[in-house]
Amino acid sequence: MREKILDYLNKKHDYLSGDEISRNLGISRQGLWKHIQELKDSGYEIVAVPHLGYRLESSPDRLFPFEISRNLHTKFIGKKIHYFDYLASTMNLAMQLGMQGAGDGALVLAESQTKGRGRLGRSWFSPKYKGIYLSLILRPKLAPAVSPILTLLSAVSICEAVKNVAGLDAQIKWPNDVFIHNKKFAGILTEMNAEVDKVNFVVIGIGLNVNNDKKSLITQATSLKEQLGHPVSRLMLLQELLRRIENNYFLLEDKGSKVIIDKWRNFSSTLGRHVKVYCQDKHIEGCAVDIDHDGALLVRKASGIIQKISSGDVMHCR
Repeated sequence: MREKILDYLNKKHDYLSGDEISRNLGISRQGLWKHIQELKDSGYEIVAVPHLGYRLESSPDRLFPFEISRNLHTKFIGKKIHYFDYLASTMNLAMQLGMQGAGDGALVLAESQTKGRGRLGRSWFSPKYKGIYLSLILRPKLAPAVSPILTLLSAVSICEAVKNVAGLDAQIKWPNDVFIHNKKFAGILTEMNAEVDKVNFVVIGIGLNVNNDKKSLITQATSLKEQLGHPVSRLMLLQELLRRIENNYFLLEDKGSKVIIDKWRNFSSTLGRHVKVYCQDKHIEGCAVDIDHDGALLVRKASGIIQKISSGDVMHCR
C-alpha cells in the first residue's frame, strides 16, 4: 500500500485531499494516516495541511524494494529483493538463499555491511547510505569453466550504468575492479555452486562507492561523488545497473560470450599494458594481449610464449 500511496502522491506535485486518496485506493482515512506516518518515519517528507491534504516534498536516498521496483522494467532480475538496513555480508546470505533454492535474479541488498568482503579474503568498506552493496543470484545455463564470463559481464554493466547515469567514463582492470581516473570505485566478487558439468547457481557480489566522502576513502579509491563534486542518486544508478546486467545476460544467452568480451575490451585498462600477475606463490610478467573466450587473461611473456591466466592479482607496470 505504501507504494500505491507514493505513486499517487508522485503523480501530482500539489496537495491531494485525504478523501480523494482514500477513495481511490480503497482504504479508510485512518488507514491512510497510518501509512503516511510510516512513510514519514522512513524518511519521506510529506506535508499535511488541513482542508488541502497531503503533498510529497522529498524522498530519502534509500534503496527500498518498492522504490527499486518502480520503473525498473526488468524481466527477472530484481523481481525478488531481500533488503536490509545492515547485514554482515550480502554474499553470505545470497549463498545461503541459493542453496535454499532462491530463484534466478533474486537480489540481496544492504544499506551497510559489517563484514563486506571482496576477492582473496579482502574486506569492502560499506558505510551506511553511501554506496551500493548487493549480491545477485543467477542460474545460468553455462559450463563451470566458462562461468567467469559473468564477472566480465558485471564489470561491463557497471561501466555502462555509470556512463548513463553519471556521465563518467570508467575502465576495467582485469578481472574484477572498475576504476575512474586510475582510482578504484567498484569491485566484483563472484562465487559459484556447481557440479562437474553443471552450474547450480552463481552469486555476483558488487560494491560501488557512490556518495562516499573523500575523507572516508583510502588513497587508491574514489567515489562518484568525489569525481563529480555532487551526490548521485543511488536508486537511479542501481536501477540502471540491474537493467544493464539483465540486457547483457540476455546477450550472453543469445549470442555467446564474444559479444560480452568485445564490450569488455572497449572498457579495458589492462589490455596492451605490461603487467605482473600474482598467482598464489608465483607471478607471471609480460604484455596483456587479450582475453580468452572464457574470460581468462592472455599474457605474452618475454620468451614469446602466451600464458593463459584464469585468476590472479594484476599490477599494471607501464
